[in-house]
Amino acid sequence: MKPFLLQAPCKDYLWGGNRLREFGKVSDADKIAESWELSCHPDGESVIASGEFAGMTLTQFLAAHPEAAGENCRQFERFPVLIKLIDAHDDLSVQVHPDDAYALSHEGEYGKTEMWYVLDAKEGAELIYGFRQELTKDDFRRAIEENALLDKVNRVPVRAGDVFFIPSGTLHAIGKGLLIAEVQQNSNTTYRVYDYGRLGKDGKHRELHIEKALDVTNLSPVERQPLSGPARIDGWRVQHLGDCRYFYVSLWEPEAAALAVWKFGGDTASFLHLLVLDGSGVLQMADGGSLRLEKGASLFIPAGSQPGEITGHLRFLATDICQSL
Repeated sequence: MKPFLLQAPCKDYLWGGNRLREFGKVSDADKIAESWELSCHPDGESVIASGEFAGMTLTQFLAAHPEAAGENCRQFERFPVLIKLIDAHDDLSVQVHPDDAYALSHEGEYGKTEMWYVLDAKEGAELIYGFRQELTKDDFRRAIEENALLDKVNRVPVRAGDVFFIPSGTLHAIGKGLLIAEVQQNSNTTYRVYDYGRLGKDGKHRELHIEKALDVTNLSPVERQPLSGPARIDGWRVQHLGDCRYFYVSLWEPEAAALAVWKFGGDTASFLHLLVLDGSGVLQMADGGSLRLEKGASLFIPAGSQPGEITGHLRFLATDICQSL
């Protein structure tokens, strides 16, 4: 089985901008807030865009070829991960995601732990990451009712290259002016707590989910974990960004200006997803065939893939499922 490109469904949420068109994303809508680069979620499924399975959704492909997800995915009833690009022209709502137990009980899908890698940040950009100090549930409710929640949250200045791990239960919000790659559990359950009084496309205030948020929110401050130093592998600088039982994410960058070569194939433990953040390259299969990889390319390498290599000067996120976690 050979690697293939994925076409991402795009979302035109009201807070979005147009920078994802720089990554080759296409939409008839005025805005592209998100592109779902690796998705088996019914709210937006990736479609195979190259090779013998072109035109199938990723969900259909994995249903027919479950071995392509890899041995480590067998522990999950559903494909565990969803990857997005996010362009926040305006502030996102202040929100929280439940854990698996609560989400499966109340929403019929997984909860949501996620990780953000900041691709770009305009001057003064910030995000909300938990609370400044510990609150009680009554404190949290009172702050919401008295429109004082923004006085309690932890605001963090952000710059390109920052990484944030967002465990389920963490109150958070992406701020305006941020361009982010997000790796998350395969879930679309969000509980909005505060939305700046904005109106949706229907002219009404968007729904808030206060009682559910009160049930699931961690009311203690969240500590950011420092990144370990990068490794150097065969001419690549490799930075581990974050992991949990649902995903393992690393950033790969060439160490020098010369073309770098990245080899793959044969590993049956997990699929591998590559999201090209910058640069370009060529994927060449050992038995023939090639794919051009440009900025914004979303590449799925099935578990047990035929061997091949990628040559070029490109920077990419690599995501798989690590059995040891």
